[in-house]
Amino acid sequence: MIKNPIHPHLADAYKEMGKHSTIPLWEIYHLLVSNEPKPMGDPHLWRYSDLRPLLLDAGNKISAEEAERRVLALKNPGLERPGIAQTLFAGLQLVMPGEIAPAHRHTQGAIRFVLESTGGYTAVEGERCTMQRGDFITTPSWCWHDHENTGDGPMIWLDGLDVPLVNFLGGKFAEENETDQQPIFRNDNASVAEYGTGLRPFNGAEQKPYSPIFRYPYDRCRAALMDMAQGTIDPHLGHKMIYANPNDGGHVLPTISAFLQHLPKGFETAAWRSTESTVFSVVEGSGIVRVGNTEMCFEESDTFVVPNWTAYQIAADADAVLFSFSDRAAQEKLGIFREEKPAA
Repeated sequence: MIKNPIHPHLADAYKEMGKHSTIPLWEIYHLLVSNEPKPMGDPHLWRYSDLRPLLLDAGNKISAEEAERRVLALKNPGLERPGIAQTLFAGLQLVMPGEIAPAHRHTQGAIRFVLESTGGYTAVEGERCTMQRGDFITTPSWCWHDHENTGDGPMIWLDGLDVPLVNFLGGKFAEENETDQQPIFRNDNASVAEYGTGLRPFNGAEQKPYSPIFRYPYDRCRAALMDMAQGTIDPHLGHKMIYANPNDGGHVLPTISAFLQHLPKGFETAAWRSTESTVFSVVEGSGIVRVGNTEMCFEESDTFVVPNWTAYQIAADADAVLFSFSDRAAQEKLGIFREEKPAA
């Protein structure tokens, strides 16, 4: 039954339509098609200084094995269901010294951005990927992965997954490994050595729909970003680079894009918006982000989200380096991505 119909004189007819599991499109058309997108979710910032104690407390009360994954999920206050954005999940994951987060795989694709580590790795498809602060690691769809902390301090990273998107499409599957750790049959960080230098194996394996590089080391990525920062700065983006698939120059995963961005001290971006939902992690520096009518101050290791089709500006109080990920890759493949640079 249509509530508050636009054409109330047809209410009896609508009641009969409902008996046959039909709905008059003319009553709901405005809900399905509009002149522009409606932002989904709220701008929000999570302070690392607030969340770290909660994670460490959880580390003393539940093991990584008991929890399967010891993660504080970042819940967008403007969404009814779990998720940091309409299409994205994010959380802070903790592995304590000597712990192993058991091996599993799932159809949801995931990325990891390391916030804190004194030693440890994520194993992906038989390859150990070192985890140091600022490293970016991918675990593509249906790839085995497990985590081990070999250091003497907590290992914490930002998780990003396409869980809401995959679940909405009805394609969620998962599988536990028979043992806590998968067999290792490749050299540590082999994918970086094979594909991360501008070269690739002449007789390489069949290309897959994701980047063959599982680990993007921060020291290399930051150096490239700072070289770029010697050139002209984009007024809307600062200096921004895409983590790329070396096979085709595309995004690292079919559904998730990732970026590294530098804003010099005192620089403020011009307003810009796009249809992607974007999650930011502060690697270096501090500043202010204005998202719509919301203003938030950020510091190192904080996380904040910019909902889709919401204009935002970032002002750097100190030289800032920002990591971010979004659903842009999926939108580009679907041909629905749009961006706009609003008038000041």
